[in-house]
Amino acid sequence: MAETSRQRTGELLKKLFDILISHPEGMAARQALEMLAQSVTLTPHEAGRYESSGVRRFEKIVRFATVACVKAGWLVKHKGVWVVTDEGISAHEKFKEPADFCREAGRLYGQWRASQSRDPVGLASVSAKLSEQAALSFDVDAEAASVTFEQAEEQAWGEIERHLHAMPPYEFQDLVADLLRAMGYHIGWVSPPGKDGGVDIIANTDPLGTRPPRIKVQVKRVGHRVDKDGLKSFIAIINEDDVGLYVSLGGFTRDAESFARNQERRKITLIDSERLIELWIEFYRKLDDEARARMPLTPIYFLTPQS
Repeated sequence: MAETSRQRTGELLKKLFDILISHPEGMAARQALEMLAQSVTLTPHEAGRYESSGVRRFEKIVRFATVACVKAGWLVKHKGVWVVTDEGISAHEKFKEPADFCREAGRLYGQWRASQSRDPVGLASVSAKLSEQAALSFDVDAEAASVTFEQAEEQAWGEIERHLHAMPPYEFQDLVADLLRAMGYHIGWVSPPGKDGGVDIIANTDPLGTRPPRIKVQVKRVGHRVDKDGLKSFIAIINEDDVGLYVSLGGFTRDAESFARNQERRKITLIDSERLIELWIEFYRKLDDEARARMPLTPIYFLTPQS
């Protein structure tokens, strides 16, 4: 199989970092890879697809190359979202030449590999050897590799999020109410179709709703992030004895998150799609059959990759 040179790998990584740095709050890996493919001219080798999976060779090459960036502390991957760290931004600015950028990532990767060795004897020589090997090429025999844990997790979370975004608004509202019931709260009211005054669900800590706090919930299925101004209108209807719960599939801007954290008199909790899914998984066994049918999940087990 043709190899990808260090120079070429560095060019792909540098361009990928350009894309990710312009999205400081993170970017879905698939979206970042597609933008990268559109911004460079793929070689025939990179554009080729594997017969077994139909996946472009380019995607495997880039994914494998980013492993060194993660171990170097330059890149963070979390449930299919990639974020460049401050160290990654510094490295991107310091190492202007693609080959140098690639070489440094390989060197740091080699150091990480050496630090994982159970044999402390000759650690320096092991580190040097691994650094040299990692710097030569990041290419991988991807054709013989199975789907990685990273890709499997990314695909699973992506499918769940697409399912939620495709759900009718009032069914999504019912899903949130179902989750609160599974968590032990008592649902006092769920907004019917029409104007709701900014509150979609009211939940209580006791069956009669006589004990504080009362929980006011607003549910948004929109794809964009809720900003500070959008959050202000909700906080305005939260009394001091209430707790505000804002659920947004699109997440929240950093200003909105900071605004919510700094509230002193009104309590508000923000839940994005990731946190919502995590809670759904955590309390799945306590959901009734009707609730599970809204978003049925099946656990699949993988051998945990070595960190």
